[in-house]
Amino acid sequence: MKKRFIVYPLIILVTFLFYQYGRSLWYPVAIKFMGKRTVEEVISQYSDKTRNNLSALFEKTGIAYPPKHLALIAFKDTAVLEVWGANEDKKYKKITEYPVLAASGELGPKLLEGDRQVPEGIYKISGFNPNSSYHISMKVNYPNDFDLKHAKAEGRDSPGSNIFIHGRDVSIGCLAMGDPAIEDLFTLVYETGRNHTQVVISPSNPGLAKLLVPEGAPVWTKDLYNKIESKYRIITGIDKQKLHQIP
Repeated sequence: MKKRFIVYPLIILVTFLFYQYGRSLWYPVAIKFMGKRTVEEVISQYSDKTRNNLSALFEKTGIAYPPKHLALIAFKDTAVLEVWGANEDKKYKKITEYPVLAASGELGPKLLEGDRQVPEGIYKISGFNPNSSYHISMKVNYPNDFDLKHAKAEGRDSPGSNIFIHGRDVSIGCLAMGDPAIEDLFTLVYETGRNHTQVVISPSNPGLAKLLVPEGAPVWTKDLYNKIESKYRIITGIDKQKLHQIP
C-alpha cells in the first residue's frame, strides 16, 4: 500500500510533465489520429469569440474592427504584448494588452540557433500554423534582413529560426501567450492581413526609458535599439522630445 502511495503520484506527475513540456514529441502523433486543421477552420472556430472580445475595445478607440493596420509590440522585461490598431490614416491607438506567459533568455538580440533568446527587432508575421504543438501559432520572420546582414558580417552561419507567437505557457525563444490570447491574436492578424501587421519586440518600453544596450551585446545593438525606438514613436505617435517620458 505504501509503495502504491508513492508510485501513483509519481506517475501522475510524470504524465503531467510530459503533457506540458513534451508536446513537441506527442502532439505530432496525436495530429495523425485527430487530423490536421486548416487555417480557415481555426478562423471559423474562433472568429466570433475574438470579435466578442475585441470589437468593443476597438470601437471605444474609434478604430474599425478588424483594423486596416495592426501593430503588436512586445516588451521582454515586463512580459507584455500590446495591441495597436489604426484606420486608413495610420494613426494608431492602443487597443489592449496581453501578458506573455513564457519567454526565455535575457535582454539583448538573438544571435545563434539554440541560444534560447527571444529576438529583438521589427518583424512581420510570415505564416500561420493551425496545428502547432503549442495550440496554434504565428511565425515571425526572424531572421529578417537586418539580422542576416549582421550574422553574415560576423560569420554566424546559424542565427536561428522558427520563432513563433503561440499558445500554452512554455517556450524556448518564442512568445507563449496562452491559448485564449493566441486565439484572439491569430484571428485578429488573419482578419487584418499579414501584410498590414507589424511586430515589434523590444527589450523594454521606449516610452518609459531609453533602451540601454546590455553589457556584452554586439556593437550594432545600439543601431537596432535606435530603429526600435523610432518605430515605436511612429506607431504610438509620441513626439520625439517626449519619448522616454511617459508617466
